[in-house]
Amino acid sequence: MRFFRHGPRGQERAGMVDARGGHRDLSALVLDFEARHLADHFASFAAIDPERLPLVAEQTRIGAPVADVGKIICIGLNYADHAREAGMQPPTEPVVFMKATSTIVGPNDDVQLPKNSTKSDWEVELGVVIGREARYVSVEHALSHIAGLCVINDLSERAFQLERGGQWDKGKSCDTFAPIGPYLVTLDEIADVANLELWCDVNGQRMQAGNTRDMIFNVPYLVHYVSQFMSLQPGDIISTGTPAGVGMARKPPVWLQAGDEMSLGISGLGQQRQRVRPHGGSANQ
Repeated sequence: MRFFRHGPRGQERAGMVDARGGHRDLSALVLDFEARHLADHFASFAAIDPERLPLVAEQTRIGAPVADVGKIICIGLNYADHAREAGMQPPTEPVVFMKATSTIVGPNDDVQLPKNSTKSDWEVELGVVIGREARYVSVEHALSHIAGLCVINDLSERAFQLERGGQWDKGKSCDTFAPIGPYLVTLDEIADVANLELWCDVNGQRMQAGNTRDMIFNVPYLVHYVSQFMSLQPGDIISTGTPAGVGMARKPPVWLQAGDEMSLGISGLGQQRQRVRPHGGSANQ
């Protein structure tokens, strides 16, 4: 099943995708997706025929597919090619950091450059949405704690991240720096989580092209690993790392500028498109 949320920011309603890719309004049955819906892996919706639901107008804004995310846990340097381009050794254990939930926007909302930004960058990533509480879970049971997968643009301000005295969170947590969606896709829709193509274009030029088979630490291991240090709650998201092709690794580096357009996606999970606007510029959210 594929789920989404639609409507103005802060007023999103639940939606479901039909077999032909049409967007259907689910809000007569459930107004919005809450943690309890993730916890039962949307089992209550399995018997619904989406064709019976009203269509959502084509121009309706799509929001992030999960409401009230508790925390975003990010994994750094999880593709060997990205570690190399960053000039770092591939990690022997996952690199874990946090991203503020105030970064979250819809998949096609504008991205705003933060005040005094000089080195803002793109990162297409696979997002793992937790559906059932996970504490000290084994690798073997990790997938049973996942509600679904989604696309994330884990934007980064590299000067804030790497040149401002420790902790990556500062460069990762700027407002609008986590477009998520368009869909939350349940695992039964995915043939192989370890074989998903990722891509990101900037102004029509292909910048990133990768595959989840090249992850250093795969999805089950990441859920297992993170759960050894903190409980994972329904609605939490693990952003699993980005492949090579980020702006900071280009020679010379390429940084996002106002007016740029990013397009990115993951096979089977949908795609995003964002325009970059200057700090203080008007938004389309």
